[in-house]
Amino acid sequence: MKIKRVIQNELLDCAAEYPVVTVLGPRQSGKTTLVRMAFPEKEYRLLEDPDVRRLAVEDPRGFFADCPDGAILDEVQRVPELLSYIQGIVDADDTPGQFILTGSHQPELHQAISQTLAGRTALLRLLPLSFQELLHFNKQWDPFHLCCVGSFPRLHHRRLKPDRFYAGYMQTYIERDVRSLLNLKDLGRFQVFLRLLAGRTSQLVNYSALSNDVGVSATTIKSWIEVLKASFIVYDLQPYYENIRKRVTKSSKIYFTDTGMVCYLLGIKSADQLKRDPLRGGIYENLIITEVLKHSLNRGISHDLFFYRDSHGSEVDLLVRKAGKLYPVEIKSADTFIPAFIKGIQNFRNAAGDKSSDGTVIYNGEKEHSYKGNHILNPFCHGGFDLFGS
Repeated sequence: MKIKRVIQNELLDCAAEYPVVTVLGPRQSGKTTLVRMAFPEKEYRLLEDPDVRRLAVEDPRGFFADCPDGAILDEVQRVPELLSYIQGIVDADDTPGQFILTGSHQPELHQAISQTLAGRTALLRLLPLSFQELLHFNKQWDPFHLCCVGSFPRLHHRRLKPDRFYAGYMQTYIERDVRSLLNLKDLGRFQVFLRLLAGRTSQLVNYSALSNDVGVSATTIKSWIEVLKASFIVYDLQPYYENIRKRVTKSSKIYFTDTGMVCYLLGIKSADQLKRDPLRGGIYENLIITEVLKHSLNRGISHDLFFYRDSHGSEVDLLVRKAGKLYPVEIKSADTFIPAFIKGIQNFRNAAGDKSSDGTVIYNGEKEHSYKGNHILNPFCHGGFDLFGS
């Protein structure tokens, strides 16, 4: 069952305004299905195909002559020199929606776009299925089960076993993407690094600690994390420290774009096992923050996301900046709300003053209510992840 992705409306709107639209995202997040469903009449070219790629490299003018009305160019980072030809085409005729590009690596595309397609393309990011999209497959999700299963479309379309899917995904990712971006001499250490990083999801990045545990330099750890970010395996959440008088941390926190991958790397196979695991809270937080991120990306909303932590250890898991206000969000995996959950929110509001809005506590209980001006809810039970309105 192929479903319409939420981001499709934003994709069509962008194609009505720009001659080129670029859709970035991790492998198997559904980019190809999305663009082919949105533009069923448009010529499609997969640049992973050796024959297609050979033609594009050896005869780019002939390649474009065969698609005079534009085309979908899938995995365009495989032949980034095509972007210069696209620039010439759209400069001569800037009709909206001519070319739809997809890519799985950020560095190649971003560099080429900054040089050739700046101002000519809209950029979208597609992550695996959002909670709203997953409701097509299951009307009532246990978030801990969802953490273990993950959100990649193919898993749900074909009802695959997560262990088998992620084993193949990670092997393919390492062999195709990591080897193309890094000169890895010891794949074993990189695999150890991946497992250790999964165990640190939702935590501050500590390059020195990872360096000691893996047995490589901190510089190598930094380069490996950059590769994971470049191929959309992980992303970082930046700290908020504008106009906060208290000393605050300036290190980022690391998250995976899919919690199923985290659970696979950690050997967590079921919701019951996850509920007993010491990393339960961090993986649940990863799930929630990624869902908030998906909600924004899928609608073209430019919400800025941060976290807050001061030198005294007071923190807020997520800050969402909207219309000049900061909305603090505390994330707890517990089934029962207790007043201590709002302590970090109150401390932040005192520090931020009138820049801060009312807070939200996301927890795993069933009751939605308010406490001292803070909204207490479980988005899996109450309306999804449009927490502050679109």
